[in-house]
Amino acid sequence: MQKQEFRNPDAVLDIKDRPKALPWLGLSLQHLFTMFGATVLVPILVGINPSIALVSSGIGTLVYLVTTKGKIPAYLGSSFAFIAAMQMLMESDGYPAIAQGAITTGLVYVIVSLIIKRAGAAWLDKILPPIIVGPVIMVIGLGLAANAAQNAMYNDSVYDFKYILVALATLGLTIFFNMFLRGFLGLIPILLGIVGGYLIALASGIVDVQPIIDANWFGLPSFEIPFINYEPKLYLNAITTMAPIAFVTMTEHIGHLMVLNKLTKRNFFEEPGLNRTLLGDGFAQIAAGLVGGPPVTSYGENIGVLAITRVHSVFVIGGAAVLAIVLGFVGKLSALILSIPGPVISGISFLLFGVIAASGLKILIDNKIDFDRKKNLIIASVILVVGIGGLVFTVGTFTLSAMALATVLGIFLNLILPDSSRSEEK
Repeated sequence: MQKQEFRNPDAVLDIKDRPKALPWLGLSLQHLFTMFGATVLVPILVGINPSIALVSSGIGTLVYLVTTKGKIPAYLGSSFAFIAAMQMLMESDGYPAIAQGAITTGLVYVIVSLIIKRAGAAWLDKILPPIIVGPVIMVIGLGLAANAAQNAMYNDSVYDFKYILVALATLGLTIFFNMFLRGFLGLIPILLGIVGGYLIALASGIVDVQPIIDANWFGLPSFEIPFINYEPKLYLNAITTMAPIAFVTMTEHIGHLMVLNKLTKRNFFEEPGLNRTLLGDGFAQIAAGLVGGPPVTSYGENIGVLAITRVHSVFVIGGAAVLAIVLGFVGKLSALILSIPGPVISGISFLLFGVIAASGLKILIDNKIDFDRKKNLIIASVILVVGIGGLVFTVGTFTLSAMALATVLGIFLNLILPDSSRSEEK
């Protein structure tokens, strides 16, 4: 007798559910709008064409979905972890060095995935108990909270009351749409919030429409393909600079899987397995490097959309990836989405990031973590303050991000601290 596949009863659309055409388009656009700002910000800071970053994020996401057998609803966009390294390499050797670094980080993922496949992932339960998982998920949600608040308040470093009003109006609209709309409209509160916030920002005069007017309707993204656009050579500095950062982004990768496990009521560490999720991430980074984009990673913003809408369909994520690829060739649409001002994105982020943090809190509650025990109190305290406070560990060109450092410290404390302090012993 064939085993019936699990379906999450709390999901409006579960992982394998395929929506009808019109709702599908709206749901995918919602994910596209959510990830757009961050995905194009990375190439802008580094000096890479934003259009190719869109294309590479779409390709990387599709590669990830195929590699994970369509079992994990994750969108992959440009990774912030590599910005400093990419800026340095762009100045010294140009994009070919960045591409080699991206491909190298992808290969690191592939190697680690093969090791995990051989050794198994049972060790995860020991090093990542609920007392670590819960606070780490809270850090994922709240780690960028300060940036969201800054973007909602400041216009070129000057406090702007108009910005705050737009951000709060966007947040208010999104909450209203999420609470009071039904049917299909009730599934796209983020998209409606962004559209409503954009119209308010437009009326407030904080949207620059000139780039939309100047943009071409269609254009070929600036692909950087080896042996076609450039002759590849060995860049040792690219390998030594970017490869170690792969271990930092792996920590973030695991953290995002923890959130997705909670949302979808599944265990992706077991099926399709951590080895396959890392393999998918590695292949996606390699694909991004081969077409001219920055390294990609899973996005917490899109996980927030999954949590709010309870639409977990991989078809919706795949649709967003296809739209991102198409958008890379349509200059007017790219310019339109790029013109969404920071306060609108911040208004949405207040809700998205908070939902992820609340998911971490729910893990602590569901597992009845006892905070009268000093060990639990210490571990959670260190993870939250280090992660949310933004403490980073830098040696040379290697930087351990706040989230990664918080996770490492949490694991270390959990392994070395006794279950009870001397004062708690009877």
